[in-house]
Amino acid sequence: MAEICEKCGLPRDLCICSEIEKGQQRIKVRLERRKWNRPVTVIEGLDTKTMNIGKIAAELKSYCACGGTAKNNQILLQGDHRDRVRDKLVKLGFPEANIEVR
Repeated sequence: MAEICEKCGLPRDLCICSEIEKGQQRIKVRLERRKWNRPVTVIEGLDTKTMNIGKIAAELKSYCACGGTAKNNQILLQGDHRDRVRDKLVKLGFPEANIEVR
């Protein structure tokens, strides 16, 4: 017999909890200037309790071909990658209407 999800009550292979959680998050993508006027893309609003932001940061860094880190409930990417980050987050299953790019 299959395991049952505690949140939705469906079997684990049919569980939709992660998709529902992705749809409820408001993600903000903005550009900051750091030391020596270097651009840094900041992604905020990801729920760290349900999402592994380290894994998402690794995928974004690989997709944008840049360095970065995940700390303080934020993902920091070196350079201006606002449009590419939005495209990748949509591919990861986040609704485009919930992603605010400044």
